[in-house]
Amino acid sequence: MIITTTPTIEGKRIVRYCGVVAGEAILGANLFKDLFANIRDMVGGRSATYERELQRARDIALRELEERAEELGATAVVGVDLDYEVMGQGNGMLMVSASGTAVVVE
Repeated sequence: MIITTTPTIEGKRIVRYCGVVAGEAILGANLFKDLFANIRDMVGGRSATYERELQRARDIALRELEERAEELGATAVVGVDLDYEVMGQGNGMLMVSASGTAVVVE
């Protein structure tokens, strides 16, 4: 399945719009405690542990988005947007959401 942030796919024609699809992943407060406990992972001001967890959350959100698009019979998702939100009591959780339009292309 093609997943893209662009509204069209070069060389493909959208023949049917299936609807808006989304996927979410929420990282809990334990992640942040673990991150600060592993401060030794900091290299050049970047935390490898934190970046790995964000990548994992993005992967989960995009995988859910793709699964929901497949359920609608789509062959692609266009106009994908990734959002990050801090939430929960004391801002102890991070949500990554991916949304886009499921389409059939040929």
